[in-house]
Formats: sequence, structure tokens, C-alpha cells
Amino acid sequence: MRRSPWATLVVLALAQFIVVLDVTIVNVALPSIQSDLGFSTDGLQWVISAYTLLFGGFLLLGGRASDLLGSRRVFMAGLVLFGVTSLAGGLAPSPGWLIAARAVQGLGGALLSPAALSILTVTFEHGRRRNIAMGVWGGLAGLGGTAGVVVGGMLVDSLSWRWVFIVNVPIVIALVAATPLIIRHIAPHEGNRSFDLLGAILGTGGLLAMVYGVVRAEPVGWSSFEVIGFLAAGVVLLAAFVAVEARTAAPLVPLRLLRSRALSTASGALGLNGAAFLAMFFLTAIFIQQVRGASALTAGLEFLPMGGAAILAAVATTPLVTRFGTRPVQVAGAVLDVVGLVLLARAGAHDSYASGLLPGLILFGIGIVAVSVPAQIAAVVDVAHREAGAASGVVQAFYQVGGALGLAVVTTLSTSKANSAIAAGASQADGLTAGFHRGLLIAAAVSLGTIAVSLMSPRLEPDPEQIAEAAAAA
Repeated sequence: MRRSPWATLVVLALAQFIVVLDVTIVNVALPSIQSDLGFSTDGLQWVISAYTLLFGGFLLLGGRASDLLGSRRVFMAGLVLFGVTSLAGGLAPSPGWLIAARAVQGLGGALLSPAALSILTVTFEHGRRRNIAMGVWGGLAGLGGTAGVVVGGMLVDSLSWRWVFIVNVPIVIALVAATPLIIRHIAPHEGNRSFDLLGAILGTGGLLAMVYGVVRAEPVGWSSFEVIGFLAAGVVLLAAFVAVEARTAAPLVPLRLLRSRALSTASGALGLNGAAFLAMFFLTAIFIQQVRGASALTAGLEFLPMGGAAILAAVATTPLVTRFGTRPVQVAGAVLDVVGLVLLARAGAHDSYASGLLPGLILFGIGIVAVSVPAQIAAVVDVAHREAGAASGVVQAFYQVGGALGLAVVTTLSTSKANSAIAAGASQADGLTAGFHRGLLIAAAVSLGTIAVSLMSPRLEPDPEQIAEAAAAA
């Protein structure tokens, strides 16, 4: 039976849409989730971190599984896992249940996302048709991030927070039913390459231990045995991960790739960029609702200009990279991030939206994309063509993992400030505002790190064809 490549693109793009949607749709539901399930302030961030850590930690393993087991098979397995855990999250009776569901949901995303990209590159031959397909893929993914805040707000206000998870279920059922009919079978790669499951477990386990140690520092103290123990365990597990990757014949993370200055600096910049983004989103969503008293839908609408600015920036950034090179654009984007975060950190509980939040959100939306686009291009352009997929996987994993680690550090220090202010006699709103301001200034400091890393990156000047190839690999 002849299968349409464009119908295949619709299935794959919708799957990627819900994966990206789930990163942002949950943020506007956080205050309702906290109130309904009784989350502690420091524990609430795990609703985000559990998803991003497992997604980033197993992303490379998902790509390897797609190669060895067949991309359609892994794509469907990831879809089913994503759908089942979405339902489990929507029915969660307790914080622990929801965090566990979000973690396994991230694993489902880590399976289906690289498999979908693999199917896409096989379905469309190199050239104009693939570039169009990648443009649709990337556009829908970006739209998922922007739409998530509004859809999430509508669902929370009209139904309940549980529907931000349950909404995935009918979409997943439709995609699972359509996949065998629309997407052709793709044979696994031949050979006995290793899955490197041990590497994935050590790396992700080390990161989880580090994040847990940071999160627990606020309630029990940085000098506590529990915090020191988990941080030490994280360091040991990550050291073991590096040792395994250096010795295995088919590592998930080819360490030799990190010898490339372009790839290593791009990975660092994207990790810091992810940290600033997730921290800003988390803190601002709570500030808008719990301090400014807005509804979930209003919060979603107030984030929309940031999403719109990011979409426009994505269109404008590629020509700028072609004209000026990767480094100047990346540095300029990081500077806009810092300015946007500092402006947001000046917003008060009673300031108007137009003067208090809007300028910072727009500048940050432009900056976050102006960093990520040239970094992703630089990471892929500077490595051998046969390793472009591996390089892209590395930088995407750095972005997700950096986001989770940054969120843990920033929210822990923000929560500490809020609790101290309230203990000293400040009102709940004033304490949360103080914590919000500190958190965003720390996120601005993280973005200063992005500037420093970007200044160390090489100035690459890719031509339009190289940029198209980089987009296909990303």
C-alpha cells in the first residue's frame, strides 16, 4: 500500500507537538496542582524537573533504540507510554504519584521524539522536500510551546488541572491507531551496536541525585548529611558515566565530539539557556497567579507575547547567522536574556502588565531563541556529517538536563528567600515577590554565564545549504 509522506509528516508533527506542549502546558497549572495535592513549595518543581530530566537523560538512548529496534516500533512504544502516563498523571491522588507519572512520561517522550525525527529523515529525501518537512516539524513544535500556556490556562479554568494531562490521551489514541496505516515499516540498522543502557542509567541517576540534593538543601540545609550524601552520590555516578562512555565501543555520548570547541561551547550555552528558561517560566507562572491574583487563563495569555516574540525571532535569526556568523548572534541573544530577566525582576505585585512584565517577557522571548538557533547550527556544522545526528542529540540532552539542574538551583534559592522574608514578618505576597525577584536575578546571572560561554565559541559563518542541513539534523 502506498503511503503519503505528507500524511506521515502530520502524524510525526502532532506527536512532537504534544511532547513540546507538555513542557509548557503544566506551568500555568502549577498553583492549582499545589493547592489540590498539597505539594510543598520546594517539591512542586519536580512536576517539571521529573519530566525534563528523564526526557533529557534518556533522549540519546531513545535514538539508539530507534536505530536498533526500528524507528516505527520505538515511536509507537513511546506514544503508548506517553499516553498511559498522561492518564496516570491526570488521575494522580498524591504528589508522589504525579511526579512518578511525569518521570515516566518524560521517558516516553525520549523514545518517541528521536524515533519521529528518524522516520522523518528517512521519509523525505535530502533537499527541498525535507527542508519543507523540517520547517513544518519545527514550526509545530514551536507552536506547541506557545500554545501550551493558553491551552493549559483554558483547561485549568474551565475544567481542572487534571485535564492538562488527560488532553493528551485522545490525541495519542488517534496517533497510535493511525501510525501502522500511514507510516511504513523501517527496518532496524544492521550490526551489533550496544544500547549502552548502563551509560544512560548512570548519567540520569547521577543527575537525579544532584537535583534531589539541591532541592533538599532548602528544608534541611546545605550542610546536612542527606544533602551532602546525594550530591556526592551524583558526582560519583556522573564520574562512572564518563568512565563507561570512554570505554564502551558504542557510547551514547561520544566524548571525542566534545573536543570540538563549537560543539562543547554550544552544549554549554544551551544548557545555561535551558536553565534560565525553565526557571523564569516556573517562577513567573507562580508570581502571576499567586501574587498578582490572575487566573490560569490570564497567566497563559500574558505569556503569549513572549511566545510570539520567540517565533518571530526564530524566523529572523537564521538570516542573521548567515550574515554575521554564529557567535555575534548568540552573544546578542544572551545579552537580551539578561536584560529581559533584570526587567522582570523589577516587576511588583501591583505594577501594570504593560510596564511590569511585558517588556521583560518580549526581550527574553527574543533572546532565548537568538541563543538556541546559532548554538544548534554551530554544534552540527562543525562536526563530520555522519556524526551530525549524535551531535544534535548531545546538545538537545544538554538543554533539557541544564534546564532541570538550573530550575532546581534557582527555585531552591528563591524559596529560601521567600521563606526567610515571611518568617521575618512579611506578608505571603511580599515574601513570594522577594523570592521571585531573587530567583530571576539568579537566572540573569546564569545568562551572564551564557554570554561568557558564547564569547568562547568560534565564529562560524555557515552558508544557507549548511544551515538547512543543520536544521535537518536538529
